[in-house]
Amino acid sequence: MSTRALTKDDFQDVVTGEGIVLVDFWAAWCGPCRMFAPVFEAASERHPDVVFGKVDTEAQPELSAAAGIRSIPTLMVFRDGVLVFSQPGAVPDDALDQVIAAVRGLDMDAVRAELEAAPR
Repeated sequence: MSTRALTKDDFQDVVTGEGIVLVDFWAAWCGPCRMFAPVFEAASERHPDVVFGKVDTEAQPELSAAAGIRSIPTLMVFRDGVLVFSQPGAVPDDALDQVIAAVRGLDMDAVRAELEAAPR
């Protein structure tokens, strides 16, 4: 698998689907983003069952604003349409694999129950 560019037109459809979706918010001028890009790409090859999307914050400012992106790179992880992880900063290779393993291990019924019970 490889990474795919996400835009405001397809972002919602991609992240609300079943399975695991990792989204890298980045920009070409961002040094840490350029350092994280090969790590993200390599992980996409190791985890072909996971969707790896990239949002160019310069080309998609509305999407970046709607997602509340304040620092790049920012990694967001969705599982079965639920945002389960969000962290700014480049993630090392082994840590990215750990995040994916942790997300795979989530009991999504428990996650949904926790979200329902949380005050709004």
